[in-house]
Order: sequence, then structure tokens, then C-alpha cells
Amino acid sequence: MNKKMINYFAVVTGIILLASGLILIKLIHTPQGIFTTLPYICVGIGCGIFGYGIGNIINSRIMYNNPDVKKQVEIELKDERNIAIQNSAKAKAYDMMIFVFGALMISLALMNVEMMVILMLVTSYLFVVGYSIYCRIKYNKEM
Repeated sequence: MNKKMINYFAVVTGIILLASGLILIKLIHTPQGIFTTLPYICVGIGCGIFGYGIGNIINSRIMYNNPDVKKQVEIELKDERNIAIQNSAKAKAYDMMIFVFGALMISLALMNVEMMVILMLVTSYLFVVGYSIYCRIKYNKEM
């Protein structure tokens, strides 16, 4: 499948998820079990997928009609300065995320939130930190 078809598929899938979520919200008056959150998850994911698809479609149309803009965007994407800025911003965000995740885990534990929620958060936190350690070792060997 080419990119154009994937974008149109994303738009259609997003609309279907969004519509099904809204229909579920309207039809189910006393939700129980999974139906307390499923409609809202469908709405959120549907909006995200729709936005991704429609954004790519609009972007590709603008690029198709303006070859000068397309060339300028390609130059900016490959520019070493922009790549360095982007990597630096990601590194700062990662450093902040480590502290935010830690504070969130502690506050959830102090609020006596369900243990499964805390364990899922701790698992994702350890996964991110473990991946960071893996990348550092990998880059250390390469450089």
C-alpha cells in the first residue's frame, strides 16, 4: 500500500472509531465493566488517527502544489543543525520525564491507587530506563 492509501485508510478508520465511540456514549445509559471507558478510548484514538491521516493528506497536497516549499522542507529536515536541536530537545524531555514518572509513581502509591496501575507504570518506567541504558552501551561501543 502506498502512503496516500494509508492516509485515506487512517482518516476512514478514525471516523469509524470516533463515530462508534460517540454512538456507544449515547446508547449505553448505565455502562458497566469495560463499557465505562471503551467509548471514550474509541473517541480519543479515533480523533488521533483521523488527525494523523488528514494532516498527512493536507501536507502532501500542499507539497504537491508547491515544489519550492517541498524542496525547502526537505532541506530543513536534513539540516544537521535542526537534527542536533531536535536530539537535544528529546534528551531534555527524557531527563524531565524520568523525574515526572518518579513523582507520579510516588504520588499514586501514596493515594493508595490500585496496585495493578502502579505496577504497569513502574514496568513502563523501568522499560524506558532499561532502553536508555541499552542505547548508552550501544553508542559507547560505536564511538
